[in-house]
Parts: sequence; structure tokens; C-alpha cells
Amino acid sequence: MKSTRPSALHFFLLLSVLLLLANCKPKPHYDIVIRNGLIVDGTGVAGYQGDVAISGDTIAALGELGNASADQEIDATGLVVAPGFINMLSWAIEDLIADGNSQSDIRQGVTLEVFGEGMSMGPLNPEIKERFAKQQGDIKYDIEWTTLNEYLEFLERKGVSTNVASFLGATTLRINTVGYEDREATPEELEEMISMVRQAMEEGALGIGSSLIYAPAFYSTTEELIEVCKVASEYDGMYISHIRSEGVRLLESLDELIRIAHEAGIRAEVYHLKQSGQVNWNKFDQVVSKIDSARNAGLHITTDMYNYTAGATGLDAAMPPWVQEGGYEKWAERLQDPTIRKRVLKEMQEPAEDWESLMQMTEGPDQMLLIGFKNDSLKYLTGKSLAEVAEMRGTSPEETAMDLVVQDGSRVGTVYFLMSEENVKKQIALPYMSFGSDAGSMAPEGVFLKSSTHPRAYGNFARLLGKYVRDEKVIPMEEAIFKLSGLPASNLKIEKRGALKLGYYADLAIFDPEKIQDHATFEKPQQYATGMIHVFVNGEQVLKDGEHTGANPGRVVRGPGWKGANPF
Repeated sequence: MKSTRPSALHFFLLLSVLLLLANCKPKPHYDIVIRNGLIVDGTGVAGYQGDVAISGDTIAALGELGNASADQEIDATGLVVAPGFINMLSWAIEDLIADGNSQSDIRQGVTLEVFGEGMSMGPLNPEIKERFAKQQGDIKYDIEWTTLNEYLEFLERKGVSTNVASFLGATTLRINTVGYEDREATPEELEEMISMVRQAMEEGALGIGSSLIYAPAFYSTTEELIEVCKVASEYDGMYISHIRSEGVRLLESLDELIRIAHEAGIRAEVYHLKQSGQVNWNKFDQVVSKIDSARNAGLHITTDMYNYTAGATGLDAAMPPWVQEGGYEKWAERLQDPTIRKRVLKEMQEPAEDWESLMQMTEGPDQMLLIGFKNDSLKYLTGKSLAEVAEMRGTSPEETAMDLVVQDGSRVGTVYFLMSEENVKKQIALPYMSFGSDAGSMAPEGVFLKSSTHPRAYGNFARLLGKYVRDEKVIPMEEAIFKLSGLPASNLKIEKRGALKLGYYADLAIFDPEKIQDHATFEKPQQYATGMIHVFVNGEQVLKDGEHTGANPGRVVRGPGWKGANPF
């Protein structure tokens, strides 16, 4: 009887067929493959050589993708491939209306702008809209929205290169209800605030943002802030604050933030942590001790910062809050009253204990640079110190500041030199530190040349990677990228962003670690950073070979409380 067992020939033929079928398997195809880069994925782990594939708006593959094909390939040899950076404190709220390309931030790898330090672009009642329209400076625009969500969607429809997100401003809650008066909110007004918080959180706000050195936020009680934060906490939101003092009462102000976090049951972050004024530079260790104690007790307390020894705000931060009650018009009116001027002058010169005087935190008016005028007739003073302008006018620095506020019709943008370089470096190394520019995102052209700015608008993130990581080795590259991406995304509870992982949105920053560098200075702040080679936002290339492509794929990024569908 003939054997039916398969012969060696049969096995050989079967194996050949299987190998043939395996070789016929189609190669994976992607829209974009970025090859041979050092992948630093935003989680803090060591970087590794590999490839990243993008399909649509999503990271589709990571690792060795040698046999993959793509519509576009990018050779990233010698470059770092990182998640796009998160600007935890952006003031590009008007800049993006004028120019959605967000040039100064995109050229540093920023792919998400986070707004809402005290003031947010919604909700806006008719009176606030009218006031905002009057206060517009170089950038003019129609206010086509009412709620915060409508503002963010307005930007998305208009077209922006970065993603955008926002906190709900505690100041905005107050002026919608209490107005600019120096008094506690009534129970009815507080209920109205709470209703606004609930709506904003369900529409995707990240939480509550406060800025407590400025009027009218200065008039808010701790209890008021706790009550609105309790509602944000229900939606897993966050409280983030420019605390009441960063100088004389720094420790007490930090206690207030910790109390709010504890009693409201909410995550909390300190905006632009600093120790202002040389007399307060030695408080660094005490600050860290307070934060560490709160964290060890189970509270989620984090911080952010900008990488400079000078801040920038307005001349309002040099004057007592009581004179600013009622808003700019009342403030300017009071500054023209001789009796009131004498009192303001006296309080500007005497040590301030119950309010934060940034003028007193500097080493003198020569350490205050005037950078932002609304009135064209005063723009020739841009870049001069308050001391220089006072000498030109033959008036005291305090009187000069009062006069400029009245004459300009604004608070007058001002740079204050306040911090120590040693403390800047110590802060960068804190494990819970992320980064925000506290500035706009602009370009050295057009309307942006009408005023000056702080160099952080052009260099904050590149300065971290160049000066503090590569040159001074304050922290390793992987840690810096984690603090620019994964850490803030986690703090904000943003899904599918902040890391290079399968299924995450394809927000990427690709840069040369040997060339990344800030160039903006206080004398010449409007200079782009260099060394960022390619940037992708939602899978679309926005920066190519260091130049903007003109693409505006930015989307609204919403917080964990959002009740809509298909959140980005």
C-alpha cells in the first residue's frame, strides 16, 4: 500500500508558499514618517533612536520603521523629536486675533497656548464688552463672542497654528457680578459666579485662574475663591494663581493657595513662582518647604515659571489697589485729584505691607523699563526706564508713573527687574515645575512693532533648552522636555497630548539640541529663537526647516469637565 505521509518535497513547497505570502504582505503606509531622530517622549525616560509615523492627526507608530512607506519622509538625524510644548501661561489672547500664526511660540516648539491668568476672554456681559473695546491698544478687533468657549471656538474658526485652552478668570467672574468695587460679593452674586463656573467647566474650561495682586481681584476674599473652586473641583478642574504677594508676604500668600486647595479639594498651581525683591531672595528654601509639606500631606500643588530675572506687567502694580477701585476711568480720574495724588505718592514711597508694590521690589526706577504704550504720542518713550523719563520731565518717578497712566489711557506695560539668577536655576530644578512665557506670541513685523515686549515672548522655551539645559546643565534634556509637555498635560488632565505615544495627537517639536537658542534681549526683544527645525500640530506641519508653513491646524483643547462630544 502506498504511503500518504507528506514528503520532504511537500514540506519545502509549503514553506516556500508561506514565505512568499509573508513577503507579499503590504508594507505599512503612513502620511508622514520622521526617521532617525532621538525620540524624547515627554515621560522623563531616556531618549532613544527611532522613527515616528503620523497618520491623519495621530501618532500611528514608534520605533524602527525601516520597511514603512510614507507620503512624506523627514530625516531627523542629529535632531531631538519631542512632544509639542505647553505654554502654561500665555497672553496671546489678542495676538492670535491679529495673526494666528503664533510665530514667536511656534518657532520654540509651543503647540498649546493656555490662557486665563485672572482675566479670561469670557464670559463677557455688554458692559465688559464695551470696556474691553475701549481698552484695546495696537490690536483692534470686534468682540464676536460672549462665553469663554465661544472665544476659543472663534480662534479655531479664524485659524490658529497652536492649540488653545483657557482657565476661567476669577477676576472675570467678579467684574461680571460685583464689578470693580472694593467689597465682598453678596450671596446672590456668589451664586451667579458659581453658575458661571459650572457653565464654563462643562464647556471645557481647565479650572479657575486668579491674579490677586491686581484690582479688582485684590478685593476677593479667600472664602469667595474657595467657593468657586469647589465647583471647578466637581469637574476635576484646577486652581492656578498669581498669588497675592511674591515678595514681602510671599509665604502667607502661599499659605492661602494651599488653604484653597485643601478646603476646595482641588489641584492648585502657583503661576510664575518667584521671590521678588532682593530682601526676599532668601525665602526660596521656605517656599519649597511649604510646597513639599503640602504635597506630602496629599495635596496636588505644582508651579510654573518663566526663565528670566525680570517680570512684566503694568504701572498699576506700582500703585495701591484702593486708588484703582472702579476700573481704569475712576483710577485715572483720582490720579488727577491733587489731594489723592499726595496720598498715592506717599504710599508709593513708604514700605507697602498690605499690598504688593513691584516698584518697591526693584532696586529703583532705573530697573523699570516702559515697553507698552497705547497712545501713539508716547510711544517714543518705549524702552526707556521710568528713571529716565522722570529725569526728562523733571518730576519724581512716582509722579511720572501717575502722569503716564493718565496720559496714555492705559496701565502702561512695564518690565520690573525683581529676581535672582541663582533662584531661577534652583526653581528650574524643582520636580513639579513647568513653564509659561507670561507673554504674547507675536512676530517682528506689522502691528507687533508698534510696541515693545519682554524677551520671554520670543525666547522663554528656547532659553530653557539652550542656556539652562545644554550650556549650564541645570537639568537633563529628558527632564526639561517632561516639564514642557508630559508634566503640564498631566496637571491639566488633558487627554492624548503631552507625550509621544500611540494614539496621541501628533503635536511634535523637532529641534537641534546643539543649536536651540534664544536671541531676544531686553534691549532688542523682538528676535526669534533659532534651532527649532520642524513643528507639527495635530499632524500638520506648521514649521518646516525653521520657517512657518502658514498652516493653522490649531484646535480648542478642553478640560476634563467638558460635556460636549469628541473632545480634542
